[in-house]
Amino acid sequence: MNEFDLIRRYFDRPAADPAVRLAVGDDAAILAPTPGHELLVSTDMLVCGRHFFADVDPRALGHKALAVNLSDIAAMGGTARWATLAAAWPELDADWLAAFAEGWFALADAHEVALIGGDTTRGPLTLSVSIFGEAPAGRALRRDGGRAGDDVWVSGELGMAAAAVRARLGQLTLPEAERALAQQRLDWPQPRLALGQALRGLASAALDVSDGLLADLGHLAARSGVAAWVRADWLPMPACLREQGAAGLACAAAGGDDYELCFAAPPSARAALADLGRALAVPLTRIGALTAGAGCRLLNPDGSDILLEQHGYDHFA
Repeated sequence: MNEFDLIRRYFDRPAADPAVRLAVGDDAAILAPTPGHELLVSTDMLVCGRHFFADVDPRALGHKALAVNLSDIAAMGGTARWATLAAAWPELDADWLAAFAEGWFALADAHEVALIGGDTTRGPLTLSVSIFGEAPAGRALRRDGGRAGDDVWVSGELGMAAAAVRARLGQLTLPEAERALAQQRLDWPQPRLALGQALRGLASAALDVSDGLLADLGHLAARSGVAAWVRADWLPMPACLREQGAAGLACAAAGGDDYELCFAAPPSARAALADLGRALAVPLTRIGALTAGAGCRLLNPDGSDILLEQHGYDHFA
């Protein structure tokens, strides 16, 4: 099997989307964006040993490679449409590639995302995905719309993906059942696309939690020209992490890999957000607020600061 056999066998599928006029197999794809919409474009890279362990389940890796990119479209309130995949493979293992493609296309089909191109080469296992989405013109969610006085919210539950990594490295101990759940959260993140679309008109600013809640919220606050605070006791984290004390709190507040949505909204939206969470069966938790100033603080119930070694993941630390 050579490079072109690999593409034909595992990744060249006819696109059901009529907006894809030409997809895999040519020098470039030809797309027809929806009139009245703006394009949303994002790229993420996953490197073996940096973003995932070498013995990862290839189905899970196929899922996650696409999921983390779909999460960026969700954070913008968009509809995911198309993706490209550039990959360096150390070798061509037919069973591994089949499983990877299975994981990728199961998620792609669930969200009607067409694979429209990419590239392959030989090298250390590295995946680079570009995702293309759409949002009605002028209605995409952004990081720079937050205002002092807005509430800060987060979807789902925080900390378990980071706990899986730390348990694997021997830095944290989890009961067997909780460790299995943590591994599931790490390997199979679920992008909040429906939530992101529903937040248009409710949220003033949004982003997804990839590098750690405090780090990512800090980016939102900086782009909005405000400060943020978060109450540690308001964070939606499982009991098994609360029992870990400071180590568990660090997973939830700064661990990353959650791919939940963190967003700001005015207090007047609280009732509507409660209804939305119930309608989508996605827990939405108010965890803090935006204020005048700069920076992002993690607080005790009495308002005193909790200091962590770092607020999130830094690839070059």
